[in-house]
Amino acid sequence: MHPVYVWELPVRFFHWINALSVVTLIITGYLMGTPPAIQSSLEASNSYWFGTIRLIHFIAAYAFFFNFLVRIYWGFVGNRFANWKNFIPYRKRQWRDMWEIFRVDVFQVKCEDNPNLGHNALASFVYFLLFLVFVLTVLTGFGLYSASSGAWFSSLFTWVPVLLGGDMATRNIHHILMWFFIIFAIIHIYLVFYHDYIDWNGTMSSIIGGWKFQEEGKEEREKELEK
Repeated sequence: MHPVYVWELPVRFFHWINALSVVTLIITGYLMGTPPAIQSSLEASNSYWFGTIRLIHFIAAYAFFFNFLVRIYWGFVGNRFANWKNFIPYRKRQWRDMWEIFRVDVFQVKCEDNPNLGHNALASFVYFLLFLVFVLTVLTGFGLYSASSGAWFSSLFTWVPVLLGGDMATRNIHHILMWFFIIFAIIHIYLVFYHDYIDWNGTMSSIIGGWKFQEEGKEEREKELEK
């Protein structure tokens, strides 16, 4: 086994900033949707805890949005593991790999032939669908925010609630997407641990240091398959 530098620094930054942003958005979003009754002797205008929750939510939303833009940019200028072409299955080989990994993840069969060192084909396609969910989350979130904000940026999204049938419909979609991220995170963490166990290539540590490990000769074979 020899080390291969897979995840560049911008990709690793994207992952952890995105993870922190999503966790913050889920917690604050849930509290905004179902606010607890906090007993206090202070006047509501003096405590302002709900306003603080909203502020944290909006800051995390901006971090989530601009971090996502950086990742899109890096999909065009990054290395071959970060390239946007990995996320769209336009080759027959990618569809075969997707079925192979599906059998491994769901039926836990032994992987017969999976030369992928970066994201496997199934994970790449799921991340592509996740990016589309990112877009919908941003549109609905800033669409709701536009009603209470006078900032020029949020005003760019005033058309979203109109298109979706009003603020309530937009809010419901945004709320459902929160639960999607919760379910995705659970499955994602499980599969990372699972593939770290069965692949023996440093899946867990790679998102921190950037390096994975591969048998001699497989890297050249993977490059040939990508052509």
